[in-house]
Order: sequence, then C-alpha cells, then structure tokens
Amino acid sequence: MNNAELKRALVTGITGQDGSYLAELLLAKGYEVHGLIRRSSTFNTDRIDHIYMDPHTPNARLKLHYADLTDGSRLVTLIDQIRPHEVYNLAAQSHVRVSFDEPEYTGDATGLGTIRLLEAIRATGSDARFYQASSSEMFGATPPPQSETTPFYPRSPYGVAKVYSYWITKNYREAYGLFAANGILFNHESPRRGDTFVTRKITRAVARIAAGKQDYLYMGNLDAVRDWGYAPEYVEAMWGMLQHDTPEDFVVATNTAYTVRDFLEFSFRHVGLDWEDYVRFDERYLRPTEVDALVGDFSKAQDLLGWTPKVLTPRLAQIMVEADQKAFELEGSRYVDTVQGA
Repeated sequence: MNNAELKRALVTGITGQDGSYLAELLLAKGYEVHGLIRRSSTFNTDRIDHIYMDPHTPNARLKLHYADLTDGSRLVTLIDQIRPHEVYNLAAQSHVRVSFDEPEYTGDATGLGTIRLLEAIRATGSDARFYQASSSEMFGATPPPQSETTPFYPRSPYGVAKVYSYWITKNYREAYGLFAANGILFNHESPRRGDTFVTRKITRAVARIAAGKQDYLYMGNLDAVRDWGYAPEYVEAMWGMLQHDTPEDFVVATNTAYTVRDFLEFSFRHVGLDWEDYVRFDERYLRPTEVDALVGDFSKAQDLLGWTPKVLTPRLAQIMVEADQKAFELEGSRYVDTVQGA
C-alpha cells in the first residue's frame, strides 16, 4: 500500500500525553498521522521524538504542522490540504488549577477551539470522523458514579469549557450529520504525564526523596476521590469510538475510587517509605471550587466497543514511580558525564 492509499488521521495535541500514545497506536495500525504543534522558539516534542520521521524520508507516515486552535483559518487550510479520514481533538489548556488563573485563554482554546475545528470540517465538506476529548471534570459536583446520562455540574473554567465542547460536538452531529463522538475520559495517567499534574508530581517527588535529593512534597487537598486509569489503554478506546458504526458518546474509566492520599500511599510504599513522613500541606494548591469525587461507569464502552481497563490505580502508581526512578537515575548519569567532560 502506498501513502496515497493510507488512512489519514489528524491529531491536535499530538505532543501531549494522550497525543503521543495515540500517534503510536495509529502508526502501528498503518495510518499516516498528521499532528498539529504550536510554534515555539524551543522544541516541545519530547514525547514524540522517538517516533518522529524526517519529512525528507521516503514514505514518512508522521507529519507535523504548525497550527493553533485559536486560529480558525489555519484549521480550514489544513483540513482541506490533509483531507483526513479521522480527526482527534486532544488539544486544550488542560490543567484544572491553571484554568482558574487563565479562564479566558482556557475558554478560547479548550472551548471555542473545538467549534473552530468542527467548522473547518463542515466548511471544507470533509467526511472525516471526529473525536472530541471530553472530560470527567464536566460532572464536577454531581455525585458518583457518573455515566453518559449523568447531569453535568462543572466546578472550574476548564470543566465549563469542556461542557461547551461536548455540546457543540453533539450539535454538529445532529445539525450537519457529522460523525462526531465525545469520549468522556476520567483521569488517566502515565510516565508521560506533565510534571505539574498531581500524580506525576507525586511520583517524581517519590523518586527524588528515595534517592535523598528532596526532603518534602507539598500538597493541597488529599481527600479528593478520583478514578485513575492508564493512558495507553484509554487511547485505544478513542480509536474504537471512531470505528463504531454510529457516532456516540462514551465514558472511559475504571469504575474504581481512590483518594489522593491513597495514591501517595501506593507511591511511597513502592519505595519502602511512609508518605506521612514526607508530605506537607500548602494551601496554594487548593482550588477555589473543588470536585470531591469522580468515579466513572464504563459499561457502555465495554458493551459496544469491547473495551475494559486492565491497569488500576495501585499498579499505575508503581509503573509511574519506577519510570521516574529510572529517569532520575538517567538524569544523574548525564550530569556526571557533563561535569567530567565525557
């Protein structure tokens, strides 16, 4: 099969945790993958450097394009140029706590960015199947367990922006007949999770504390209940939604509940330490409005897509701690090599 016959996918947010795993999955399935990246004076492609393909390489199947979800005309140009069979919208200002500090930008990129992309698909006459990365944060204060029929009650600018994206995706599906699906993903983590997210903040600190390079870890609310899954498994569900016969919305979760305190215990226990000896409280990490509990019912995804989670929170914490320990050891050896002029 030559490149002209390959199935083409466009992935926004390809340099993020989910984007990198999804790109790997699509390439393994034989796709030609087009990713959108924002222009920067420094490279921010660490998560996809291992699959990067020089555009001069014959039959390269990973192609990167400069674009931003705040620039609608650029999205129209790219959709018309690439003519993707599938579009995965994963890009967003996705940090909940930061969304309180940057509410306007969060609304523009996370909310209005979705309609710009949907409108680009509609305006160009594309028949691409569209996946919208919706979020469990849309449920907010609604008690668990949460499913596809649970009412939304967002508690952050990020959650509100995601609710807008969810409904505009449904609207374009119903108004214009687009194959547009919402994946309502609950918290999903991995060693590629950003350093400022609570799970990665914990596991990085555990690696440093175990190595004697850090004394304390400062945390906010430890009582928040979350449903944490493994990101590489969740991107399989994303792909499955666009292979389904009809466009529908699906919750992707593990239907298990753990507190931040539990995640601390799992992580520190893995290196033989008691978390209470190292964790300190800092009110700066509290949110103005908190989401108490998110626990997802993934029955629909299991029934219609055949998707079930395999990695649950206790094992997830171990995977992330081990990866951060290895990364910390590697950073240390590189520092020694640099100092010694090796």
